[in-house]
Parts: sequence; structure tokens; C-alpha cells
Amino acid sequence: MTTDKLHAVVTTRANVYFEGKCVSHGLELPDGTKKSVGVILPSTLNFNTGAPEVMELVEGECKVRLAGQQDWKHYTAGQSFEVPGHSSFEIEVSRPLHYICHFE
Repeated sequence: MTTDKLHAVVTTRANVYFEGKCVSHGLELPDGTKKSVGVILPSTLNFNTGAPEVMELVEGECKVRLAGQQDWKHYTAGQSFEVPGHSSFEIEVSRPLHYICHFE
């Protein structure tokens, strides 16, 4: 049996946003790919993006409204949504949401 090892640089100091309602750690893979892994506690938050990103939901559920849209969309664990660069999105979480954010 062989196992592949993932080599990554991990930002050990947590990124804490919105008075602790969102906490994440950054990862950088050998190919330069950047990700963050974190949790959002119950709240409604507004995030701004620099680069395009894909939010992959690992556990929990949320409602999301992208900038310029009127309707909220519901997402659950196993789903993801894309956010353009230099944009924003609102996210509503009713129980802890675990996620991986993939930066493009």
C-alpha cells in the first residue's frame, strides 16, 4: 500500500475575521496554489474578494448572495460556489460551516 504525502506550507497563525465569527488557516502547495481552510460560526457576513475563489463546503450549510444578485442560493456540504475576483458575497450561516477556499 502506498500513500501520497501532501507537502504544503501552513500559516500556523489563524486569520480571525468578524470578531471571531470566521477563523481560517492558509495553505500554499508546492506548485504555488493557495487555499484556506476554516470555519464560519452562525452569522451573516459580507466578504470582499481579491482573486477569484471557489468556496468548497465540507460540513454544514449556508445561503449565499453574490454581489449584484438579488436572490440567495442555498448550499450544503459537498457543494461549492464560485466568487469572481474584486467582488463580494454575503453568506448566512445558522450552524458552524467548515470550508476550503480555493484561490485562483
